[in-house]
Amino acid sequence: MSEVTLFLDLEGTELTAEEKRLLKHPFIGGVILFARNTENAEQVAELVGSMRAIREELVISIDQEGGRVQRLKQGVAVLPAVKTIAQNCTETLEGVDAARALGYLMAAELRLLDVDLSFAPVLDVDYGRNTVIGNRAFGEDYKVVTEISAAYIEGMRDAGMSATGKHFPGHGWADADTHHADAVDVRSFDELWSTDMVPFRQAVNNDLEAMMFAHVLYPKCDSSPAGFSSFWLGEILRQKMGFAGIIFSDDLSMKAAHSAGNYAERADKAIASGCQALLCCNERQGTLDILTYLETSHFKPLQEISTLRGKEWDRDEERLDAARVLANDLLDIAL
Repeated sequence: MSEVTLFLDLEGTELTAEEKRLLKHPFIGGVILFARNTENAEQVAELVGSMRAIREELVISIDQEGGRVQRLKQGVAVLPAVKTIAQNCTETLEGVDAARALGYLMAAELRLLDVDLSFAPVLDVDYGRNTVIGNRAFGEDYKVVTEISAAYIEGMRDAGMSATGKHFPGHGWADADTHHADAVDVRSFDELWSTDMVPFRQAVNNDLEAMMFAHVLYPKCDSSPAGFSSFWLGEILRQKMGFAGIIFSDDLSMKAAHSAGNYAERADKAIASGCQALLCCNERQGTLDILTYLETSHFKPLQEISTLRGKEWDRDEERLDAARVLANDLLDIAL
């Protein structure tokens, strides 16, 4: 019997009566916060506290990559896009140290608010073809992405946060935004394996805790988009690469996921392919439809999701201050 969980998104900065009820549902294993849920750091801490009062074990998550993907901006450091690291650090060691510092800063400021998880880092390679990736990627060369992202993950872990690699097996080549359109990557598996997948392979070798899939079709590899593909989730990620962590879907409300059917059918295909944690964002009826499907099917709640809760860590003010200075410097250079 498969174990699965669903993450809930919220309407605003306080819990509604419906959300308080939904948070008690055994198949809701976590919450994903968006900008609409964040006024400032103090308010986010209060919101997280209200959720913990209902269910302490919930995994509270957010997208806090930096650059154009930073949901919480008030009361925390404004983070540069991670691509600025390689663009402005001339020496490899300098870039690695900067990445470690920014990973620590991002994670530490969230952990101080009792947020468990940021869906980071992006391990895609920026080929200049996909505007939705762009400077969210660490670089334009898979070797750069591999080296700098590994240090960024180390920084996250120093602050007690697990890492989620995305968007497996690589989103940088497909020239479409999967939020709004179907995306296709026509390259062969061998080419993907020797380039885009190298950062993911290293992260898995370093015990990456979670992986998020791309809603991208790779027709020379499989007939289904990666997030609905047992080839990618099972044969490649689990068996060939030996990944032992949690597999997340990307948002099942995205346009590129529509080919799998209605919300229940999308969930069914994702789970059948090996996905364990489902995201369905900005579409409450879709979330309710998936919950109904999970309730009426032979699934159990995913207990393993608790491994992504924040860990104990030692707060280092000197390290935080230095990282904030670095973040500001990189922002100034970008301007």
